[in-house]
Amino acid sequence: MSEQPKGLKFTDQAKAILLENLDNEHFGVSELAAAMHMSRSNLLRKCKKQTQLSASQFIRQIRLEEAMELLKETELTVSEVSYRVGFGSTSYFIKCFREHYGHPPGEVNKPGFEPSVQIAENRTVGQRYKWSLVAAAILVLLGLGYFLMPNSPSSIPSEKRMVEKSIAVLPFKNESSDSTNLYFVNGLMEASLGNLQKIEDLRVISRTSVEKYRHSDKNIGEIASELNVNFIVEGSGQKIGDQVLLNIQLIDAATDTRVWGEQYTYGLVDVFSLQNEVAKKIADAIEAKITPSELEQIDKKPTDNLVAYDYFLQAQEPFNRQTIEGLLEAIPLFEKAVGEDPQFALAYADLAIAYYYLDLYKKEKQYTETINNYADKALLHDSKLTESLIAKALYYEHIGEYRLAVPHLEKALEYNPNASGVVNMLSSLYANSLPDTGKYLEYALKGIQLDIASNDSIGKSYIYLHLSNALIQSGFTEEALTYIQKSSAYYPENYYAPYLRAYILYARDKDIKQTLKLVKAELQKDSTRLDILQEVAKLHYFQKEFDSAYPYYRRFDSIRKVQGLYIYPQEDIKIGVTFEQLGFQEEADRLFASYTEYCENDQSIYQPASMAVKYAHEGKLDQAIAELKKFSTKNHFQYWIILFMKLDPALQPLEVHPEYKTVMQKIEDRFWENHDRLKKTLEEKGLL
Repeated sequence: MSEQPKGLKFTDQAKAILLENLDNEHFGVSELAAAMHMSRSNLLRKCKKQTQLSASQFIRQIRLEEAMELLKETELTVSEVSYRVGFGSTSYFIKCFREHYGHPPGEVNKPGFEPSVQIAENRTVGQRYKWSLVAAAILVLLGLGYFLMPNSPSSIPSEKRMVEKSIAVLPFKNESSDSTNLYFVNGLMEASLGNLQKIEDLRVISRTSVEKYRHSDKNIGEIASELNVNFIVEGSGQKIGDQVLLNIQLIDAATDTRVWGEQYTYGLVDVFSLQNEVAKKIADAIEAKITPSELEQIDKKPTDNLVAYDYFLQAQEPFNRQTIEGLLEAIPLFEKAVGEDPQFALAYADLAIAYYYLDLYKKEKQYTETINNYADKALLHDSKLTESLIAKALYYEHIGEYRLAVPHLEKALEYNPNASGVVNMLSSLYANSLPDTGKYLEYALKGIQLDIASNDSIGKSYIYLHLSNALIQSGFTEEALTYIQKSSAYYPENYYAPYLRAYILYARDKDIKQTLKLVKAELQKDSTRLDILQEVAKLHYFQKEFDSAYPYYRRFDSIRKVQGLYIYPQEDIKIGVTFEQLGFQEEADRLFASYTEYCENDQSIYQPASMAVKYAHEGKLDQAIAELKKFSTKNHFQYWIILFMKLDPALQPLEVHPEYKTVMQKIEDRFWENHDRLKKTLEEKGLL
């Protein structure tokens, strides 16, 4: 077996990015370098050092490893796989595959095939990586920003809280000899899952969480244990002409016995009646209460047009790939669906969502009106449809009107209480765009109840990282420490866990030198990390060690300018004070001006606190105190404010002001009042 690559942090990130762009044949070395915020030459050197491969060889190896998994686990043809993993030419793919594995790809599923010794038994780290979780972790941890008196321990939230009426719907098996019918069978499964998710009396695991069991050989007990559910739904189906045949059964996981099961033969025209009956029979079998409004939602047909529905189902597989190419493949199918049925709300909603993600990372938005148009049509034809409400919420996120997104997401949860995607969207909004530590924590806790059990070790690590960050921001120090330790235990190479743990330990111990030592250790592991670079500088700055802070701030500021990065603008006043202390007044003035612009544009709850720092540094003490008084009325701000604000040299001129101690105590009291109310609320909701 070939030697495993060294430097897992770099390779894990690179693999995750490559897998997000897997079917883009034009995503090469330059594109990878840009995505990792590195120069091409730096990427080439680092890749060679840590993988003993050139960057292009590394990219090709990841593509080929994913191709092997697709060939082993799916019914895709060699040609389909070649394009799925980013080879524009099937013949070139076959050539590369043979060179890498010693045999052509067509032999993989032949009887008696034995994989080459070059193939690891387990999937690579990158293939299991949950890049969306990493991205969320990065966004949240960048929000540490200002940096929180530890509280007495409360009960620790548990992701292993068994819920009596908890259920997972496994991917249905395609029993048809025609593999092209797979999309239709998948549609039956998704419809059954979607109907069950509308029942508040059930806890239903998400589609993405059960997908990994599509080709699993694990038994029901093992799957149920991993998913933390009491019931499993299994099914198989086929479409023969105008007939749908469906075998389905509900299994009690504890005893591995069938609770209910039926065989159905329906005409295609009755497929929606079939889907709705299955959901009601399953709910009845486990005595789940269905309210009249939930029954109304379950009985609702997405469309009366079977041709439109067929186009919609065909679009689901490329749509769920979550790649640019997949979206571009799905959009024409959705458009055909609404062409057949101009009142097809679900197809309109997915069109809006697809165009939102096409525009997501673009500086110049192209599809704003398209997204809004399709979202409005979805709401017009079904205002209670979860996807319609998500589509409109995404439109508001697209244009930066985040507060207008919230009511639509809350309404979506009202109609679909098991919608983990909506929970995650709300968690992200309150962590970043609409900072509110209480709501951030509440939705993070709700999220683990729906998602955590089904993730692999790396996925769990980043979910626990996210939860730990939410806990510490609200002052739950011991709980945060518990979950950051879990995060590291599940995946020791987690890039951000040691960083967050260092600050959680500061919240507990108040030992800033220990924190500095731990953070410097992370910088030594990877000197290219700008987040850690400015943290080391800041910890020196808080101790008034300006000579020590300067080289780190100087390097951070230089790299930021050269690469044109708009990151950590809230830190500019600290960098400016450091430069000013060492006599670099012109550069300090540039940074003070930048900080002023940041304060003027800040619309978050932290704006008065930021303005107070600005005024204090400028000697406008009464104005600074007035801003702190404004901030003392805010709710659910980050614990870091309490822990680090008093250490800031820029604020220390305020210490001579007669109202300084009083207003700072009000801010601290406000934080702990919010903490205590939040703790009580979360306990009442069964989340803590």
